Amino acid sequence: MKIRTFAAAAAASIAMTAPAMSQETFEMTSAFGRNLPILGTGAVKFAEKINSISEEVEFEQFDPGELVPALEALDAVSNGSVDAAYTTAGYWQGKLPAAALFSAVPFGPEAGEILGWMMYDDGRELYQRLYDEGGYNVHVIPCGITAPETSGWFKNEINSVADLEGLNMRFFGLGAEVMQRLGVSTSLLAGGDIFPALERGAIDATEFSMPVVDARLGFYNIAKFNYFPGWHQPATIYELLINKDRWEDLSERTQNQIEIACMANLADNYAEGEAINYAAMVDNVENQGVTIKQWSPEILATLESTWNEIAGELAAEDAFFKEVWDDLQEYRANYKVWGDNIYLPRPRN
Repeated sequence: MKIRTFAAAAAASIAMTAPAMSQETFEMTSAFGRNLPILGTGAVKFAEKINSISEEVEFEQFDPGELVPALEALDAVSNGSVDAAYTTAGYWQGKLPAAALFSAVPFGPEAGEILGWMMYDDGRELYQRLYDEGGYNVHVIPCGITAPETSGWFKNEINSVADLEGLNMRFFGLGAEVMQRLGVSTSLLAGGDIFPALERGAIDATEFSMPVVDARLGFYNIAKFNYFPGWHQPATIYELLINKDRWEDLSERTQNQIEIACMANLADNYAEGEAINYAAMVDNVENQGVTIKQWSPEILATLESTWNEIAGELAAEDAFFKEVWDDLQEYRANYKVWGDNIYLPRPRN
């Protein structure tokens, strides 16, 4: 296990006095519209943070589609047509099989645990290698994190695994592999495309994000059964991708400032999600006719066993996926000594 200090150099730079310098504009596309709480505002708030402390760069945030579509951001940053992107690695699963492990892991670590792996173990180094060895000319920084999401909005109750068979559902990341194995036809739609697809019946169900985000997209108007817990995304990391040539042209001080702005964004992002989601859940039930449902222990057990089977297959098919997966599993085994002993059990009322 390698212990890393993500912020040491960055913290030192704050005390320095920088000479005056000309300011460059970095155009940054986002995978999420600024109208979406936390997801979209995370990009806006990052831009505000870095612009308030940097004298060398100014980030200009653009919503998906204004510069490039959300699912084309990685290629656009790599080839230099866009300077930067605020997005999530799970969108690149089709290009890089291990990418989703740096975004959200089914039945995997929650926010504190995955940040420990990312910042103080091997996660950050492996994350950059993902892009380097995949042939992408980008520098990656973890720049946002959210707590668990809801695991789906359904038009009808799901009382058994058999009820999932034959559904068409928008689903993200590695969780989509699990749903497909259980007979669900999945598609990865960008946020703005989901409600129209639900409305016209192109999909029968969807997952997207946390209750406060999903409420903004109006899923409750069509699908009244909202399922928990978010087994497929116990925590989700969001990334800042910067074209590597642009990154290397920056001064060390400015690089450190960008790192600091991202660290502040991680805390801000996570705290906001923890603070405002309960109100959306209450409103869903009291004013929107939503029924909050918990997956049965039997269904959760099937989902987990299916994921473990798929993870083993993916590790056998891709050497880098296996390296990342094995590293994360080793970290989690060590973390378990701490995690299983330090926290109070959470009672169910």
